[in-house]
Amino acid sequence: MYLRAALTAFRRGGSTLPSDVLSRSDVSVSLEHLAAYNRVCGFGLRDELPATYPHVLAFPLQMRLMTSSGFPFPLPGLVHVGNRISLSRPVLASEPFDLRVRAVDLRPHERGQQFDVVSELLVDSAVVWTDVSTYLRRSGSGSAGSSGSSEVPEPSAVWSVPSDIGRQYAAVSGDRNPIHLNPLAARLFGFQRAIAHGMWTKARSLAAIAERLPSAYTVDVRFKLPVLLPARVGFSVSAAGDGWEFAVHDIRSRRPHLAGTVAAFVPTT
Repeated sequence: MYLRAALTAFRRGGSTLPSDVLSRSDVSVSLEHLAAYNRVCGFGLRDELPATYPHVLAFPLQMRLMTSSGFPFPLPGLVHVGNRISLSRPVLASEPFDLRVRAVDLRPHERGQQFDVVSELLVDSAVVWTDVSTYLRRSGSGSAGSSGSSEVPEPSAVWSVPSDIGRQYAAVSGDRNPIHLNPLAARLFGFQRAIAHGMWTKARSLAAIAERLPSAYTVDVRFKLPVLLPARVGFSVSAAGDGWEFAVHDIRSRRPHLAGTVAAFVPTT
């Protein structure tokens, strides 16, 4: 699959996304894999799946979609700029479910083009979990994320992120992009060192507030500057209405890595 991803570097881009919907039926959770994921991301062991866990189960379908012949953009250089997960009710590790993935909403952006990869988890044909990953295909110059030093509150916690967290997360997620695994490979893509996966940072943030989460909610994050490994980062969380706002930032420069919100789930009509 990663060889196919590398070969997409020769694509020139396009103006349409494929209409394909890829699916996987009757998925069952490996408790051993779930426990390994929970350890890497900081979740405790529970009967309910962390909201971010189905993302790694859908990841092979996402890769198949984006490496298919109808997909217009090369994977190298795509920037994961945001992720929104909506959970209408807890998903139990013991219940089978179906997964489906599609790409939608190709739209212009000031730095290129954006699109969404939508993943859904269905139990008895009802969607109970939706994951929307937003990607930026850059054209021209400019950074994909905010590089300014934003005003952030004092951290609620300080995390020491080890140099091998990229390899640890790759082992449980299947996302073995070289920029997360090896500093030399990361330099080829313009990073000083290997960087943490954005979805690990999101999962680690959710794990930090797991006891405050409602049973049904939407968690929306924007990925800003990458976490260069190893790192010391500050995590902050504060109440926002009936939900939460949280952020991860560099403990020295105060520059932002991630900003997110949690709000009660609102069904769409």
